[in-house]
Amino acid sequence: MRLAQAAAEEARAAGEVPVGAVLVRGDEVIASGFNHPIGAHDPSAHAEMAALRAGAHALGNYRLPGCELYVTLEPCLMCAGAIMHARIARVVFGAHDPKTGACGSVVDAFANEQLNHHTSVSGGVLADECGEALRAFFADRRRASREARRAARAQAEQAQGETGVAGPNEPAS
Repeated sequence: MRLAQAAAEEARAAGEVPVGAVLVRGDEVIASGFNHPIGAHDPSAHAEMAALRAGAHALGNYRLPGCELYVTLEPCLMCAGAIMHARIARVVFGAHDPKTGACGSVVDAFANEQLNHHTSVSGGVLADECGEALRAFFADRRRASREARRAARAQAEQAQGETGVAGPNEPAS
């Protein structure tokens, strides 16, 4: 999970939501990935998808039996489907995702016995640390947004004062 956290830090450094994933088989790290849908202009560029793609490429097979996937955030439904199709043996995740989690938080894709492949799931590993990385990221983002709005307001007020033109919410002099 520590390696997945390091991958999540790569996502944060790139301005993406800090989620990281690492694919392992036994004691061998096969691949890692981090969230990058914004930079890649790709809605499927989640950390899990990146790790699965890199792992499939490294092993020369789209099926990854015997592999385990460690991810800092509970996988969404899209990623859960890819995990099942890749035949991942086990998923270990950090923080639960109460909005899109597909390992029990919103839905439990892996509990459906009608599906032909069953992945075991363990959640909550380093949950506080993984969750804090996400909370801090979004708090920083909200703070930057507030500061940008304040700066834009101040700039507009300054421009108004220099030109003497009333703003849209002020009466003309």
